[in-house]
Amino acid sequence: MLSRRPVRFLLAFLVCGWIGGAIPAASAQPAGEGAGPSLQAPAAYFGYELDTQFTPHHRVVDYVRHVAAASPRVQVEPYGTTVEGRPLLLATIATPERMERIDEVRRTHLRRAGIEDADPVEEAPADAPAVVWLSYNVHGNESVSTEAALRVLHDLADPQNAETAAYLEDSVVLLDPCLNPDGRERYVQWYKRTVGAQANPRPEAREHHEPWPGGRSNHYYFDLNRDWAWGVQKETRQRLEAYHRWMPHVHVDYHEMGVDDPYYFAPAAEPYHENVTPWQRAFQETIGQANAAVFDRNGWLYFTRQVFDLVYPGYGDTWPIFNGAIGMTYEQGGSGRAGRAVITAEGDTLTLADRLAHHHATSLATVKATAENRERVVEAFADYYRTAHQDPPGPYAAYVLRQDDGGDRLQALAEHLDHQQIQYGIATETVRREGVTYYDGEDDARDVRIRPGDLVVPARQAKARLAKVLFEPQTTLTDSLTYDITAWGLPYVYGLDAVALTEAADVDTRSGFGRDAPLVRGDTTEPAYAYLAGWSSRADVRFAADLLDRGLALRFTRRSVTVDEKPYPPGTLLITRAGNEGRDLDAVVRQAARRHGQPVRAIQTGLLANGPDAGSGDVGFVAPPHVAALSGPPTRSTSLGEVWHFFDRQIEYPVTLLPTDDFEPSLLDDVDVLILPDGEYDDWMTTDRRSVLASWVERGGRLVAIGGANASLAGERPFGLKRAGQTEAASEDDAGGTQRRYGTRERDRLDRATPGSIHRVRADTTHPLAFGLSAPAHTLKRSGTAYAYLSDGWTVGALEDARPVSGFMGSTAQKKLEKTLVYGTEDVGDGEVVYLVDNPLFRGFWYRGQVVFSNAVFLVGN
Repeated sequence: MLSRRPVRFLLAFLVCGWIGGAIPAASAQPAGEGAGPSLQAPAAYFGYELDTQFTPHHRVVDYVRHVAAASPRVQVEPYGTTVEGRPLLLATIATPERMERIDEVRRTHLRRAGIEDADPVEEAPADAPAVVWLSYNVHGNESVSTEAALRVLHDLADPQNAETAAYLEDSVVLLDPCLNPDGRERYVQWYKRTVGAQANPRPEAREHHEPWPGGRSNHYYFDLNRDWAWGVQKETRQRLEAYHRWMPHVHVDYHEMGVDDPYYFAPAAEPYHENVTPWQRAFQETIGQANAAVFDRNGWLYFTRQVFDLVYPGYGDTWPIFNGAIGMTYEQGGSGRAGRAVITAEGDTLTLADRLAHHHATSLATVKATAENRERVVEAFADYYRTAHQDPPGPYAAYVLRQDDGGDRLQALAEHLDHQQIQYGIATETVRREGVTYYDGEDDARDVRIRPGDLVVPARQAKARLAKVLFEPQTTLTDSLTYDITAWGLPYVYGLDAVALTEAADVDTRSGFGRDAPLVRGDTTEPAYAYLAGWSSRADVRFAADLLDRGLALRFTRRSVTVDEKPYPPGTLLITRAGNEGRDLDAVVRQAARRHGQPVRAIQTGLLANGPDAGSGDVGFVAPPHVAALSGPPTRSTSLGEVWHFFDRQIEYPVTLLPTDDFEPSLLDDVDVLILPDGEYDDWMTTDRRSVLASWVERGGRLVAIGGANASLAGERPFGLKRAGQTEAASEDDAGGTQRRYGTRERDRLDRATPGSIHRVRADTTHPLAFGLSAPAHTLKRSGTAYAYLSDGWTVGALEDARPVSGFMGSTAQKKLEKTLVYGTEDVGDGEVVYLVDNPLFRGFWYRGQVVFSNAVFLVGN
């Protein structure tokens, strides 16, 4: 039970530093007693109880390896490293006898489900175990998870523990002690530096106020718990590869929530996605009852069926569900605010020991409940995949993605599917089928053509349900009251023309995705006058960024041109010898083309048909810009992380992160482009700072405002951005009409809700901010803040019709957002301001928005 008095702890020693890089896998101790070192409990190994302080990551690694060396039940292997070089570990725990043939057990499990490429296993072996995967600490400052993982690992590994030995007779447990070591270490080291010899449980104490950016996110400030379906981050991609090697029956993701909350475990809240199976619903109930029994015996508070729904596919519960597992989130009250002890609103003291005990209890209860239902679990999982092959869900037989100009976006989608292990083929013939097109908004099937080069995703495959969830033209919502965004259709994400077929494709396809055309086309025998390159994808931007980073100046066409009867749209890059004198243009461009796999066309004349010539004023000039972004409060760390990751990893172009707490005008002296990430700038954006930014723009700077940053500019001279004239209609309650019901307050707010939906944008593709886009363009809208069309600038992207093409937006929100700005530009003195009302880099997966953002950085104003 929680104590009624503040607790005090002795300060344990502080171990600094960490071990980076991969570590060799520790071999399991052979079956039998006496081999290897004797297994130590965590307290004996560390010299302190786990519930008295936070363990640095390198010591976590040490202990996991110690357990593997000392216990015949455990093997451990590194499955990757973090951005900062810390090892990611997966411990496999089984009986010594099963451990000796663990790879055979794994492969038989996959073959039983029809996942492994081998002869299927029709019947499960009599001793086929249930596979349980326990994931801890995906949010770094929810740090008790890792401490609990170490105690769970010891209990499962201990040869003297007869209770856990019984669990392992019917199960294999996979345990990841820390999914986010970089974020956790950021929190742990801050806390150790902040806390005194005795923990101060008063909520106002500094040890309960973690500074920006906090330890929740990874190195690039990404929330790894929202990345499962996208695999944007390094840690996620490595984890997906490890997960696919096992495909567990049950997956639990361990978290913490607010200090004043008790404990949450499954069953989850409604809504459930329609493709959550009856079995998955039922077994959540079974495990929930097992957890409740433990909590009831101890008198611990808990809740179920509230807050955490099963819709958005990027979570550590939903993504495993769409891969056949019983996916669940467990949430303990605490998180980074709790430290070692904190007084709650009720006057209790929540301790690290309380938090650890609860996660430890649900871990073992979950393993026990799964083991006790082994036969049902194993059979239901196999049935999940059997029906995926035989009777996939949904009305569509296949999804067809049209090849884009250059093929970069289609290739990016194919790589995404590879990470998710969703099967696809590339059409090699032309056929006609009945299907529903994504972009016309009509549900009626019509005759459509599949052409060679199109990508075809069949519904009948092992990943049938995941494919349906990611590709359906409109998200299936059984209820609009959800925890996260409500739309994510991959054709919209990648900006690809797409068709959902209502009848089987039956089209010849080839596997893989590759380019058949040569990388350098045109006359290659003589030095080129110039090179043409596309501009419609992140791959194009990455290629251009490489050239700019190497000191080349680029040009781009503002109107379409034709070369050898091939049209090139506005935004096409023109890399001329003029302006790049003294450089080996041909060698640099050709080497970059090979390095990035990007096709270019060599031309021998500046005379361009059906458009401006190379020296025309309708050809823009791009010198390598110095790009900077504000970093620190008031920016939203996730938004800054998206900007940082985009430059650092996705296009590999340098970006300077400027401190907000020590900001002064001289920092902008040699900056060409300044990005204001999403955030709440009210306190930071003083009149003086706004004046500094305005003066810098007037002297020729380019200011790019994302999301909430626009609010700090709206209505303030010299910026022309203004809030939209529409205001929310007064409620009947405000007018003295109808009495509102308190019990339905959350649902009553839905008409004003903008949780995250996809909308069609009218884009002016003649403007450089929209170069590389094709109609119709789309945006992911997550805010109801509305801005009017620019009267003295260019409204490049407009939301003329606010009805979502996929996902949910409240009716009042739709009315408010009708005919409002999505993105636009205006001249201020000699410089420009770019307003990006929605976040084009959202979670790193909104691929099509990255082109708009790149236009803002590299093309606008040139």
